[in-house]
Amino acid sequence: MSLLEAPLNEWFRVECLDGPDEECRRLLDLGITPGEALAIVQSVPLGDPLVVLVRGARLALRRREAAWIRVQ
Repeated sequence: MSLLEAPLNEWFRVECLDGPDEECRRLLDLGITPGEALAIVQSVPLGDPLVVLVRGARLALRRREAAWIRVQ
């Protein structure tokens, strides 16, 4: 499933990134790499952005970016 479909405050492992190469490189640079654990810790009422906890850091991701992150 994509991170966009994941429930709030549950931990998942990144399976792969499935999006445009340049955009996915940015996510890799932010530490969202295959095998890494992450969780959505905050979602605003309109859905954009999502706040994700990964490697001890909180990152704000757009919904379209979260859709590219496949988790298990």
